[in-house]
Amino acid sequence: MLTLTEWSKLNPTPLQSGVVEIFSRENPVLERLQFQNVKGSAYKYNIETTLPGIAFRDFNQGYTESTGVINPVTESLTIIGGDSDFDVAQIAMGTGDNDTRAVHDAMKAKALTLSWLKTFFDGDSGTNPLEFDGLNQRLTGNQVIDAGDNGGNVSMELLDLLVDSIAGTPSLLLMNKAMRREILKLARNSSVLSIGRDYFGREVQQYAGVPIGIVEDDASGEAILGFDETLGTNDETTSIYAVKFGPDALHGLQTQPMSVRDLGEIDSKPAHRTRIEWYSSIAIKHPRACARLRGLIPIA
Repeated sequence: MLTLTEWSKLNPTPLQSGVVEIFSRENPVLERLQFQNVKGSAYKYNIETTLPGIAFRDFNQGYTESTGVINPVTESLTIIGGDSDFDVAQIAMGTGDNDTRAVHDAMKAKALTLSWLKTFFDGDSGTNPLEFDGLNQRLTGNQVIDAGDNGGNVSMELLDLLVDSIAGTPSLLLMNKAMRREILKLARNSSVLSIGRDYFGREVQQYAGVPIGIVEDDASGEAILGFDETLGTNDETTSIYAVKFGPDALHGLQTQPMSVRDLGEIDSKPAHRTRIEWYSSIAIKHPRACARLRGLIPIA
């Protein structure tokens, strides 16, 4: 099980390597999320929900039989992709070159990664059967923490509760920039804040040793984790998520590493076409691998 960047190193091509780096740089989830290759269009696995009973016994006594509860889950892989065309005349006339084409391909890759990231949170296969279910559809019960009946301010107590709702230590806290500013203001004079580095060597803030991943806008320019969620009577709230990545926690699924293909000049028009396509989804194998703190109000 490898991250996208690690998968690209196994079968490196200039096109694929460049696109994968863009995916990872623009997406704090895909920078760290590991992917498992699976055969077919779906992946089946089991989630432990209740462990079997255990007891002490006296001499000549028996045990009461007890069986744990396992819920079977099936994840369907989805298809995401797009084509990027570059007119051959731009190269012939000197108004563009392969570097310019690479810029257009990079824009397509950025749009794809932001669309995938939005689906990671807001995906709803009930509304759109072509996409996978995101965290907002999957998280229930104790894995959803409310900041008050009608929303409220973020606090260190709520953040600690969010972190502790994950089994073990979270891999990442995901939020918008406004929430990061609030956290930095709350914890500036405490030892709970530290600085780490991501895969690309960039500095990232850490809360209680957990890196903070910033989620910004989607491909259309709308905030992915904006203040547009409703809790009670308040329809201007946002959420912070804690996630733990790993083979027994949250990981990605794919039939194969992302495909990036140069189709050459196409017949329908005089343009070179690059096609990016990926068959993917996510699996949450532990009931406490992810959690959501919702109802956070904007800064006054």
